[in-house]
Amino acid sequence: MLHAAYPALWLASEAGTSSFIMSSNTYISLGAGLVAGCAVTLLYFKALRKGARNEMQRLIEDAKREAEKTRVEAKLQINEEAQKVRDDLDKERKELKEEIRENEKRFRSKDDHLEKKARAVSRSERNVLDREKKLGQQQQHLDKLENDLEEKIKQEMDLLQEISKMSCEAAEERLMARIEQETKNEASARIRKVQERLTEDLDKLTQKLLSDSIQRCAVTYTADSLVSTVDIPSDEMKGRIIGREGRNIRAIEKATGVDVIVDDTPGVIVVSCFDNVRREIARRSLEKLILDGRIHPSRIEELVAQTKKEVDDDIRETGKKTLLDLNIHNVHNKITSLIGRLKYRTSYGQNVLKHSIEVAYIGAAIAGELKLSPKLALRCGLLHDIGKALDHEMEGGHPTIGADIARRCGERKEVVNSIASHHEDVQPDTIFSVITQVSDAISAARPGARRETMEKYIKRLERLESVAKAFKGVDHAFAIQAGREVRVVVNAEKVDDDSTVYICREIAKKIEEELSYPGEVRVTLIREKRVVEYAR
Repeated sequence: MLHAAYPALWLASEAGTSSFIMSSNTYISLGAGLVAGCAVTLLYFKALRKGARNEMQRLIEDAKREAEKTRVEAKLQINEEAQKVRDDLDKERKELKEEIRENEKRFRSKDDHLEKKARAVSRSERNVLDREKKLGQQQQHLDKLENDLEEKIKQEMDLLQEISKMSCEAAEERLMARIEQETKNEASARIRKVQERLTEDLDKLTQKLLSDSIQRCAVTYTADSLVSTVDIPSDEMKGRIIGREGRNIRAIEKATGVDVIVDDTPGVIVVSCFDNVRREIARRSLEKLILDGRIHPSRIEELVAQTKKEVDDDIRETGKKTLLDLNIHNVHNKITSLIGRLKYRTSYGQNVLKHSIEVAYIGAAIAGELKLSPKLALRCGLLHDIGKALDHEMEGGHPTIGADIARRCGERKEVVNSIASHHEDVQPDTIFSVITQVSDAISAARPGARRETMEKYIKRLERLESVAKAFKGVDHAFAIQAGREVRVVVNAEKVDDDSTVYICREIAKKIEEELSYPGEVRVTLIREKRVVEYAR
């Protein structure tokens, strides 16, 4: 507005100046214009000042309202933040109070617990002191009693020795014997209880298993002897076999390693040797010599060498055929030859190869019943007596020899352990070892499996009976079932029930230590008390 008034003032000044120059009449107009311009300017400035004052007043009021609003909002925000801070402080204060309360409670509990422990320790200390005091008194009392007891024992021992005329050593021996007898009776009673509990159902299961397995095995009974006979056509041929001054028979014995027995028995020459292979070579060689007719040392050596080769070939073929019949594969060539040699080996008159085949079949049947591998049991049974093919040539028992050979030929550990443990020389490690033991006992114990002379048979039975009769309290002993069982009858007045188990085990142990026998021997002990009374 101020800038808009300046042109009017300027126009008025220009108009007055022009009037002054033109004429004097214009001075009045100029003065009037100047006055008017000043008046307008003053009015303008008044109006401008009033508008500015009103605007200023409005701005001030707006600023006051805005400030009041801001103040109120700030106050509300401050109050809210203050309330929030107070709430947080109250919450922290409550939590702190709760934590302090819990700590105080825990500390009070710990203080109470420590106080209880302290009281308990104090009581324990007092109890220990009291016990130590009492123990000291009791120890003194016991020392006094011990001294008194030793004195009384000494007096009693002197008195007993005077009465019984028995020394202290003899009394001690009698006491120890009584304690030993009581211990044996207790052990026997426990053994009997355990045996009754274990054999209650085991006997039925074992009988079924073995009967089923044996019925599935069909092997011919075979028994051989340790001598062979060769038929000769005439006594003249017998003389030719003997030769001048016995040179021919000496050549035969030297070449074959056998004993050739020529006696007065007509038409027969006896060949004797513990090695059946050498005996078979000698028998075949003699038959060839008799058929050939040329009998002299050089011819004997030639035929013996030829026969050895034939027998070796027969041994290998026998081993191969046996493995083929049993469907056993991957067998070392050395073991195959040893299997064939078992054909010419006997044990108690029983052919070892036939026995091994029978054990293999029985073992496979038992393994099948037990859901095990029949093939592995078949292999264990066939090879269990493989050491008998070399036991005449090597030191040691046939289980040890056979196990060593099987191990060196790469057989499985089950087979090696079955061979080594089938006579319980070592501990059986697998179920197949136990199956082989059972199968071997079944094959050896069946009727007709083994043969022996009447004299040896009677001596063996008498020896069994004498071993059983040697025990104190035994009245009678009877060997039955061809020596497979010994029935022992004890005196009921001298032997009680608990002692029967102990005596029976001792008899079995002594039989194992002193006698040699095939299979196993069952010892049955009988204690019977009879009371007889007559009514008159």
